[in-house]
Amino acid sequence: MDDWELGLTFAALADPTRRAILARLARGQATVNVLAEPFEMSLQSISRHLKVLEGAGLITRGRDAQFRPCTFREAPLEGAADWIAETREIGRGGRQRLGERSGERPGDQQEKAPPGSAFAIRGDWAR
Repeated sequence: MDDWELGLTFAALADPTRRAILARLARGQATVNVLAEPFEMSLQSISRHLKVLEGAGLITRGRDAQFRPCTFREAPLEGAADWIAETREIGRGGRQRLGERSGERPGDQQEKAPPGSAFAIRGDWAR
């Protein structure tokens, strides 16, 4: 999965409505009307969410007479999960190597961000 596709996947998953639609489609095909039922929004708004999901490759839309059933596609999620797993392993390896050099085991001591720094405000997500 290239960076562009990965970005589209994460952007599509950033919205809670799209995640809910995707979770519903993971259980089986559904039409726009069925997908819109639990939401208090117009069919046009649901259709826009579906276009984002389709653009990211997370769903396909078929044609069955006058119906256009949507189908879940797993491949983009697998690509994102692979990227997360690889990045996690790289991070674990880096922390382990750092601990070996300093004589500490990973997790023995947490570094604190300086007060007022961006990391202190946001947490240490970028470590």
